[in-house]
Amino acid sequence: MGKVYLVGAGPGDPDLITIKGVKIISQSDVILYDRLVNEQLLAYAPEQTTRIYCGKRPDHHALKQEQINQLLCHYASQGKVVTRLKGGDPFIFGRGGEEVLALRKYQIPFEIVPGITSGSAAPAYAGIPLTHRQISSSVAFVSGVTRAEEDSEAYWEHLAKGTDTLCIYMGVKNLSDICKYLIRYGRDAMTPIAAIYYGTTQVQQTVTGTLETIALKAEQIKNPAMLIIGEVVRLREQIQWFEEMASEESEPLGAVIS
Repeated sequence: MGKVYLVGAGPGDPDLITIKGVKIISQSDVILYDRLVNEQLLAYAPEQTTRIYCGKRPDHHALKQEQINQLLCHYASQGKVVTRLKGGDPFIFGRGGEEVLALRKYQIPFEIVPGITSGSAAPAYAGIPLTHRQISSSVAFVSGVTRAEEDSEAYWEHLAKGTDTLCIYMGVKNLSDICKYLIRYGRDAMTPIAAIYYGTTQVQQTVTGTLETIALKAEQIKNPAMLIIGEVVRLREQIQWFEEMASEESEPLGAVIS
């Protein structure tokens, strides 16, 4: 029996992967990697390593989750070292838990290697601290997409006033509705919000506004993007650094992801 490693590849900048993650990639017989994984990381693998793309775009999956689970079990049962390379962190909106449960079912050894999630990395590169003394002492990482059977209004009503800072994954498509719900259920319309496209990479873009104005200002921002909502967004005016430095440097500071 082989072993499966669920490795967080980080948010996009290839330098943000962990040392342990690099070590495991370099020992892998098979790597199954996601769309948001920087492909530069695959260069750490031996030349003979089998590389399998498992990317998921909205409404289009290269492989269904069930097929990915089957491949992990298949290669591990052949005695191979299998790396499931996932963007960000495997257990933060990465479906890592589902994959581990599939491995458990067939008693396949596994190990989890955490990664830096875009929910913390993108705002850091945009100059937005998620917590700040006297401004924000609580943070929530939430999905911008509700389950089909879930009441969207109840979901956003619950989040509207319960947390100082909201970090929303997969929310750009529903940005206008999210803002409307949050205002309806108690957030001030003037609450600042940032939309960060491809955070930590050379093509990072950040658009700021308020719950009332951001839908129009950020209409050109597409996925992948993080939404950050809360008073901490105002600190960007003083702290922003990455985009300024990137414009001054001749060499790219991050990696372009295709």
